[in-house]
Amino acid sequence: MSKMNWKLMLAGVFVACAFGGIAIGIAWATTPLGFSSTLIAGPVALDEIHIVNQSPTHGVQIKTRGQWETRVVHIGIAPGGHSGWHTHPGPVFVMVEEGTVTLYDADDTTTGVDYPAGTGFVDPGGGQVHIARNNDEHIAVELVAMFLIPLGESPRIDAPAPE
Repeated sequence: MSKMNWKLMLAGVFVACAFGGIAIGIAWATTPLGFSSTLIAGPVALDEIHIVNQSPTHGVQIKTRGQWETRVVHIGIAPGGHSGWHTHPGPVFVMVEEGTVTLYDADDTTTGVDYPAGTGFVDPGGGQVHIARNNDEHIAVELVAMFLIPLGESPRIDAPAPE
């Protein structure tokens, strides 16, 4: 076989592997089930934030660099449904309005944390892969979430299911 044929064959193998890798990555992403998301407000662009609020018993600090945006979203998860495995590029402040959502982290897929109506949590974002499940077979979960994400980025990044 000539040197030119070898180069063409190797180039073809490389291209086939690259496309195969992309296809496998898409196939591994998990699709949400019984999940709906409705934009309530935003997206709204924000300048840099530097908030420090301290008292003798409480404190909070929020500091950003660069431009960010925020949006508020209503999320519904049907009985037995889930969000699919995903992450966020920035923090998400979540309030549970109805039902109980169970949050599972990719590092521990068997131990979930339950958040019933009237509670909430902050997802720190930044690549922490997780899934939100409605383990109840009768009651839907209703959430309100406020996303703080870098300007122009998607609020949700799909991820493959952990092994």
